[in-house]
Amino acid sequence: MGSVISFEDRAVATLRARVAEVEEANQDLIAFARGHSGAVAQIHGAVLAAIEAEGLEHLIHVVTQDWPQMLGVDAVALALFVGDVGFCADADGLRMVEPRMIEHAIAGIDGVVLRGVERGHPLFGPAAPLIRAEALVRLDNPAPLPCGLIALGQRAEQRFETRHGSELLAFLGSVLARMVGRWLLP
Repeated sequence: MGSVISFEDRAVATLRARVAEVEEANQDLIAFARGHSGAVAQIHGAVLAAIEAEGLEHLIHVVTQDWPQMLGVDAVALALFVGDVGFCADADGLRMVEPRMIEHAIAGIDGVVLRGVERGHPLFGPAAPLIRAEALVRLDNPAPLPCGLIALGQRAEQRFETRHGSELLAFLGSVLARMVGRWLLP
């Protein structure tokens, strides 16, 4: 007579392991969704604040003074150029910069660049040595409106693993470029 081999214990153990893997993946997905939802809310808040600006100076104030807190970053710099005039605005105020510096900065950017750095972009001014992660967002406008760059920086190192953040930042940059154009058109 033959003996019966029970596969039940092994099958149950395999099923339990698979259920645990699925549960872990589910928790990761929920955490991602919560983080993404928070990022969307931050971007929407920043866009609404920009839309409410009452002029170009107020828009620059919103971007450089209000957006850091709204977006959870440590520094924001806005650099624009048109023709032979360029300027950069950050928490320390407005300063004239060489337009070629901005042109050079945006030359390698197609939309958004997210990266960890040893030192932030020079557009951050005095805050540059403190920046360890930055997002550089290209701002494009048709001539004769200015083009440029918005730089968002953090002191904490950051790993950038998804394209969703860059899509949100590209949207933020598009809105900002249009708002700048809105205040500069006759």
